[in-house]
Amino acid sequence: MTSSFLLTMIVRYDLPQDKIPTTWYNILPDLPEPLPPPKDETGKAFEVLKEVLPSKVLEIEFSQERYIKIPEEVLERYLQVGRPTPIIRARKLEEYFGNVVKIYMKMESHTYTGSHKINSALAHVYYATLDNAKFVSTETGAGQWGAAVALAAALFHIKAHVFMVRTSYFAKPYRRYLMQMYGADVHPSPSEFTPYGREVLQKDPNNPGSLGIAITEAVKYALENGGKYVVGSVVNSDILFKTIAGQEAKVQMEMIGEDPDYIIGVVGGGSNYAALAFPFLGEELRSGKVRRKYIASGSLEVPKMTKVLNSFSR
Repeated sequence: MTSSFLLTMIVRYDLPQDKIPTTWYNILPDLPEPLPPPKDETGKAFEVLKEVLPSKVLEIEFSQERYIKIPEEVLERYLQVGRPTPIIRARKLEEYFGNVVKIYMKMESHTYTGSHKINSALAHVYYATLDNAKFVSTETGAGQWGAAVALAAALFHIKAHVFMVRTSYFAKPYRRYLMQMYGADVHPSPSEFTPYGREVLQKDPNNPGSLGIAITEAVKYALENGGKYVVGSVVNSDILFKTIAGQEAKVQMEMIGEDPDYIIGVVGGGSNYAALAFPFLGEELRSGKVRRKYIASGSLEVPKMTKVLNSFSR
């Protein structure tokens, strides 16, 4: 009786490490029509990208392969940082809604850096080492992406330079300490570390910084000093690397014997939700019938997908 009671009350579903997916999923081949080519109004952006991004990352960005093999070196590090992550059944939340739904949560917070961002950081940094980069550079706001890159760099034995938005650098010291513990050099952006940062500070010594400034510093520093820049959101290659989470979730739901009706997630840049949803959505696109509901939840403070902002109302 005790055994049957425990079985009915299970809330955590783990995927054995030897069952971890060995491919990333690329949604591009399954889209109803090809995406329009990216715009380069300056005529220089793509040339800069070729120099500053790991060459394999740029190749994967435009790949038409549906499944891309995860390198063994990356798979090994996935296992080291807490993959596969569990699915947790939210029974108390189900009670709150009157037990009319079953709610399963894919827990990317169980990775050692506390978020989904390590999933792509490991791939980006690995591919940078294949180009014999002297170091990797990136930007970070709150510090989660910076922490992921710092840990990935430590695991692949390469130096990391993280340009952290100046206000966050001073407001979130513990996140900064974590990056430094992993061995990264963390710079408050705008910083005195780069010519561009010094130029910004000269014009405004109290500049609080922004992701745009931090990205510019990270890109310019990599470009001018033999490093590679790693990008942590929005682009297809980054989403693709993060689909390890959605691939795992599909296997776990099959293991549980459930087929979800709704795939719900939060959206900032979009790579977290896309990485969960795309493996499920791709299956439906190939079948020609999308029956699940896909719900992306955005912040009211930064309503990228939930509100149309009329910037030209004047």
